[in-house]
Amino acid sequence: MLQQTLKGHSDQVRSVTFSPDSRLLASASNDKTVRLWDAATGALQQTLEGHSGWVYSVAFSPDSRLLASASGDKTVRLWDAATGALQQTLKGHNSGVYSVAFSPDSRLLASASGDNTTLKWPCAPVSSVAFSPDSRLLASASGDKTVRLWDVATGVLRQTLMGHRHPVWLVAFSPDSRLLASASADSTVRLWDAATGALQQTLMEHSASVSSVAFSPDSRLLASASADDTVRLWDAATGALQQTLKGHSDSVISVAFSPDSRLLASASFDKTVRLWGAATGPL
Repeated sequence: MLQQTLKGHSDQVRSVTFSPDSRLLASASNDKTVRLWDAATGALQQTLEGHSGWVYSVAFSPDSRLLASASGDKTVRLWDAATGALQQTLKGHNSGVYSVAFSPDSRLLASASGDNTTLKWPCAPVSSVAFSPDSRLLASASGDKTVRLWDVATGVLRQTLMGHRHPVWLVAFSPDSRLLASASADSTVRLWDAATGALQQTLMEHSASVSSVAFSPDSRLLASASADDTVRLWDAATGALQQTLKGHSDSVISVAFSPDSRLLASASFDKTVRLWGAATGPL
């Protein structure tokens, strides 16, 4: 059930994420800003300005104190989540940065870029990165239609997962570490065994490119965002479609569950963020 529509961005919204303490919601936009919202009330708390290009991705540190933002201006910025103050600007990529992720143990920050590097290895443009819950593996989604799994400690490529027919936009591990989900321009979501790399399910109900996937905190549900303007909810174990959430008037680009399991956020090219209730079973 739709709870709120958050308006304020002046251009397409590309990413949403909740802080681990469930208090804040961050959104990244083509308007070159990051906005911080009160997750409970929907009130705008901060507008973070400074990037000179589109902001593609946002991620909170595990302690909820820092927020990282990735931009087309080739930088990653680190902000104080409480005050909105800029803490650091990370430079080094020679192309736009599309994704950022903190390791769950708080030791590392990974960034994915169009400059074709992941852990210093050359590969096709990388659109997304995600750490496994134990911080030992890093998954990357690539424009060459593959998902790669890397050993974080050594930087060694462990596996290349093939099967998607078009670029892979985003990857996400389930909180229980058992599954890895990948969202692709081929309109499907694939669920892989995170330990072996074996394909478990191919979810095929979307009618357009799938931009984002997110697992619920209990690993039982998977949400997917698509250019067909919908969010779909799936049973992660069986692959069965549970619900289709309609309301956005343009492509849905990002989805995120709140850590307390109460809310699901979706970000869209219609310039809005929507909050859906997830407190009691199906939305």
